[in-house]
Amino acid sequence: MTAFFDYDLAFSRNIGWVTETEQAFLRTRRIAIAGMGGVGGSHLLTLTRLGVGKFNIADFDVFELANFNRQAGASLRHVGQPKVDVMAEMALDINPELEIRRFSTGVTAENLNDFLEGVDVCDGLDFFAVEARRQVFAGCAQRGIPAITAAPLGMGSALLNFLPGRMSFEEYFCLEGQPEAEQLLRFLLGLSPAMLQMNYLVDATRVDLPNHRGPSTPMACELCAGIAATQALKILLKRGKVFAAPWGLHFDAYRNKLAVTWRPGGNKNPLQWLGLWIARRQLGQHL
Repeated sequence: MTAFFDYDLAFSRNIGWVTETEQAFLRTRRIAIAGMGGVGGSHLLTLTRLGVGKFNIADFDVFELANFNRQAGASLRHVGQPKVDVMAEMALDINPELEIRRFSTGVTAENLNDFLEGVDVCDGLDFFAVEARRQVFAGCAQRGIPAITAAPLGMGSALLNFLPGRMSFEEYFCLEGQPEAEQLLRFLLGLSPAMLQMNYLVDATRVDLPNHRGPSTPMACELCAGIAATQALKILLKRGKVFAAPWGLHFDAYRNKLAVTWRPGGNKNPLQWLGLWIARRQLGQHL
């Protein structure tokens, strides 16, 4: 199959939005994606179609029926199969020349150095994997690796970029020493200060942070993939404006709204304290 594959032809329709030189450069870049679920799986396929040539991908989970509404690799023939293997094979079906390193135990303190080895940009983790995300983003900051967070919220996506030398993940979210429920709430409010998605949440009982469950949509995951891949492209090619925390973006397709957010001090900002107070009251019985 590889003998019939032609990289230049396969990704020739990217040319025009990127130059041939830029496309060749993307072929040499490595992106780490720390999760192959609703967000990370779509990110991998989108970035593969962009022509990125190398990936480190991690996930310890297998596909199940509850993943069918949003995850790119979720299908009947993949139920019970490791997400990292399914998504690697799907990406290789697009570009059989890909160089993919698989981390089938997820990202841990023990393999973090290997996971970030040679990486140009880091992206993607499950919303509820707060501790793993803290480790990954701290590791990126120590190594000067740009880290992208695009979160699916309702029928939209909220974006934060953490760039070398700028505000760090911990400085923005202020999670240190907090119980898990509070960490999750701070993560949610930090991601989406505008909270555009809350106006059309029809059943708040489905938001169950302690049990790591919440409603989701496939539209949000696909929007995340498009937004995150665009940020990765701009970072790698060093062109186009890239927002860095405490600046962020939140686009909601249901409400036809785009919010540019700015929270100096992150979750220490007085507006965030007010938002957290309101969220605790609205979601208190579900925390």
